[in-house]
Amino acid sequence: MLNATHEELLRRAKEVDLPTRHHIDGADEAGSGATFAVVSPRDGQTLAQVADAGEAEVDLAVAAARRAFDTGPWPRLAPADRGRALLRIADLLERHREELALTVTLEMGKPITDAYGIELRAAINTFRWYGQLADKLTDESPHTAPDALALVTREPAGVVGAVVPWNFPLTLASWKLAPALAAGCTVVLKPSENSPLSALLLARIATEAGLPPGVLNVVNGEGPVAGRALGLHPDVDVLAFTGSTAVGRHFLRYSADSNLKRVWLELGGKSPNIILPDAPDLEQAAATAAWGIFFNQGEMCTAPSRLLVHSSVADRVTDAIVRRARELRVGDPLDPATEMGAMVGANHLERVLGHIDTGLDEGARLRVGGGRTLAESGGSFLRPTVFDQVDPGMRLAREEIFGPVLSVLAFDDLDEAVRLANATEYGLAAGLWTSDLSTAHQVSRALKAGTVWVNCYEEGDLTVPFGGMKQSGNGRDKSAHALEKYTELKTTWIQL
Repeated sequence: MLNATHEELLRRAKEVDLPTRHHIDGADEAGSGATFAVVSPRDGQTLAQVADAGEAEVDLAVAAARRAFDTGPWPRLAPADRGRALLRIADLLERHREELALTVTLEMGKPITDAYGIELRAAINTFRWYGQLADKLTDESPHTAPDALALVTREPAGVVGAVVPWNFPLTLASWKLAPALAAGCTVVLKPSENSPLSALLLARIATEAGLPPGVLNVVNGEGPVAGRALGLHPDVDVLAFTGSTAVGRHFLRYSADSNLKRVWLELGGKSPNIILPDAPDLEQAAATAAWGIFFNQGEMCTAPSRLLVHSSVADRVTDAIVRRARELRVGDPLDPATEMGAMVGANHLERVLGHIDTGLDEGARLRVGGGRTLAESGGSFLRPTVFDQVDPGMRLAREEIFGPVLSVLAFDDLDEAVRLANATEYGLAAGLWTSDLSTAHQVSRALKAGTVWVNCYEEGDLTVPFGGMKQSGNGRDKSAHALEKYTELKTTWIQL
């Protein structure tokens, strides 16, 4: 539990030792000396000047990862030993939990209660889960003729490049790192330039936990430079990316233009949340819809940003969400009482405001929100926003906004709801609220989404895979299935 007042957290935040260098081959590395500013969205103030990677720094990191994979002990350790190292990382993350949570809040604006209670819990659990899984996997020996022995083994894929966004900087990094490390791979991680600080702390912790030099490296920098260099690098065997669909396309091109490295993509979403009149509890459905779109400032690839609600209950549900939006406490993310923090930065805030302006121009009805708040703080704060009378052809209903902006669309029958839900280029997640078991099964099967939540939203644990269909990407994070991204199947046929 995070037991501290706003004043205490403000003081502790000033005491956090923020890292500013790359982490390469087990040590901090300044590189060329070029830097960029990491600005806190809570007040617009610069937190640190952080080392900025070019191609030379990416080359150093990849070379370290290649040495560690080709000649180092990590891929050759017994899986149980790799698992114990991941468990030590989890223990150290727990020990440094408050420091890491404060860093996440400072760099990307997430409320401290969410950073501590949700973000860090997820990161810790991820390393612990894969640490426990590492020696539970088995290879295959298919039945053959008596004069032959066939073996099917999973070999570590090699050097992994991982590029992750700023909205869940530690959770999404952990979803890549833990299974890749458990499989015996080495990794070069490039965090978002908005949130490099927590990733650098994670790298220090991994080295302290006993990872050999070069097994986990972190380079900071902008996507068009450092991300591109990683995507094009001929010594990177696998590239795992979470972020926008537009950038995902670039990584596929980088693969084609280099060594045809495997590219795994978890991309954007415009997730539908369908509420039927027979929902078990309409008030709970509305409350969950409001929580889902406003949680993490709406900066969620799975955010239920399209609320599809039956016309017979549309007013009741929408009114309840509007009331919740008006009650929601937007404020300093270092205040434990804050329910919605700051958008990640001024540029992103302006982008979301542009979507709101477009919605108004297109004729949607603004029910609540729609503008900045707390501008005097210097931070990037937006009021929770709800539109109804949204037409399916409007940009509000089609484009990923990545902010606390809900579009409400009414429908009259189930077939129309499914058509509306699937009328998007994305296919990451969906929600459905109904008391009818047959409807739950049939609609879940009909929805083109990697995850469907029934009578809940954003639920699940590490035992289930996560990923998308269509232009929301390929491959899966979480669960044992994530290891498929970081291993190669090898067949050995022995003639006896």
